[in-house]
Amino acid sequence: MTVTHTVRPATASDIPALVDLAAVTFPLACPPTTTREAMDAHIAAKLNADVIGGWISSPTHAVVVADAVVAGTLDGYALATFGPCSDPEAAVALSDAGVATDPIHELSKIYVRAEAHGGGLAGALMEAAVAATREGHGPGPVWLGTNDANLRAQAFYRRHGFTLVGARTFDVGGNRETDVVMLRLS
Repeated sequence: MTVTHTVRPATASDIPALVDLAAVTFPLACPPTTTREAMDAHIAAKLNADVIGGWISSPTHAVVVADAVVAGTLDGYALATFGPCSDPEAAVALSDAGVATDPIHELSKIYVRAEAHGGGLAGALMEAAVAATREGHGPGPVWLGTNDANLRAQAFYRRHGFTLVGARTFDVGGNRETDVVMLRLS
């Protein structure tokens, strides 16, 4: 069953719901080898109210959300950024693929509650976030990193025009994980 969601720019009033959503959805993208302690440490340090509020207020970040059926909750969110490539290993992979990395668009985050998977929401969030950052900063390629064991996410990104161009390491609460680096030119 496909549920129709409203996808819209996030506002400061969404911060509490985004913090809750991030805590529920971040573990869905982690490989089974990631410990709960590492996930909790990452969530506490990188997905807290101050960090999320910073994204929402930043002119180089575009945060979009999908309202849930239950008032005051969200079913998904995406974050796209614009600026110098935030990851040195990804910058090498992107440069090797022939893409300038300063500035570049990044699809930094896209998460959807498990019960909302399969209805097209992730694609809508992704396209809205990319469109918002391009509206603010112009056209250009978009890169992302996703765990190398997350084959479902990689297949999703391939369906949306991304190709594999390299790899990077990613810190999750002190654990080093391996990500693939993917690129979409248009």
